[in-house]
Amino acid sequence: MISDEEEQLYSIALTMVPGIGHIGAKRLVSEAGSARYVFRNRKELPELIPDINQRVVDALDCPQAVVRAGRELDFIRKKNIRCLTFIDEDYPSRLRECDDAPIVLFFKGNADLNSLHILNMVGTRHATGYGTQLCASFLHQLKALCPDVLVVSGLAYGIDIHAHREALANDLPTVGVLAHGLDRIYPYVHRKTAIDMLDNGGLLTEFLTETNPDRHNFVSRNRIVAGMCDATIVVESAEKGGSLITAELAEGYQRDCFAFPGRVADEYSKGCNQLIRDNKASMILSAEDFVSAMGWNTGAHPVKTENVQRSLFLDLSEEEQKIVSILAKQGSLQINTLVVEADIPVQKMSALLFELEMKGVVRVLAGGMYQLLN
Repeated sequence: MISDEEEQLYSIALTMVPGIGHIGAKRLVSEAGSARYVFRNRKELPELIPDINQRVVDALDCPQAVVRAGRELDFIRKKNIRCLTFIDEDYPSRLRECDDAPIVLFFKGNADLNSLHILNMVGTRHATGYGTQLCASFLHQLKALCPDVLVVSGLAYGIDIHAHREALANDLPTVGVLAHGLDRIYPYVHRKTAIDMLDNGGLLTEFLTETNPDRHNFVSRNRIVAGMCDATIVVESAEKGGSLITAELAEGYQRDCFAFPGRVADEYSKGCNQLIRDNKASMILSAEDFVSAMGWNTGAHPVKTENVQRSLFLDLSEEEQKIVSILAKQGSLQINTLVVEADIPVQKMSALLFELEMKGVVRVLAGGMYQLLN
């Protein structure tokens, strides 16, 4: 039996083994079943993973990584920080499906990282009055339309911090994903907002303490922002910037991406306008546009449970029946939401939905929504 503490220790240690990387670490844990097994049985790994490089096996003989991981565990215990390993049930399930997902996360707060509805709002660090007003009006409208949504951003200057503050103002939980450890807040001027977020949301990071907020860490951080959410919303962006990287990552993870348009001559609308022009983001003008596109206004297409029950096939598998029951209860849903609700991996969910479509039980609507047929 693997204890949580053991798995946390070896998961943290694995992130510090030279030459492994995010994708390599995830593969090792996925194939071996746990980080503890990876370290304790490293010499047997070639039998379990035939194409593993011997260099990786040798690199795992790294006692200094385990010692450093022990120090990190001492810190998070003292600060009441949660350590979420890749096999922890509270680890963000949407993020788990990404190839380069981190194998361990550190979280302080009270948000449900597997909330039914999760979006991120990102944009330029040089937000204009137009951008800040968009954040305010969008989240105010969203509270009325979808009051259980979790708002994610990066606690950075500009659009990020305005998204967090407006979420708090509208009593929406909000999580900041950091590019450093939980032993500091950067930028420091956002400290008060960060503290407020602990009571309605939280702070999340993959980085250990004593990690500097270096430039490359922000790019790494962006993949978590994109991967843990159903959708990315770019509010304002110049022609180049971190928010466009987040949008690109979201597309790679097969997440939805949206952007607010702006005047063609405005520097911080050029990135959004390009995303829309290149069909890399759908244009939205309001929270109503967004909720409708995501199918989060499930009441618009109610499905009568009794009609569905009459149409069920006797040969539905247990997992297929589970999907049908969820759709019958909640109405049309996207695949990412179904993955969370049914606790079925996205690859398997895709195959199950295809089978249900072939059986005439569900159909695909615009925006990738799945709906039961009567």
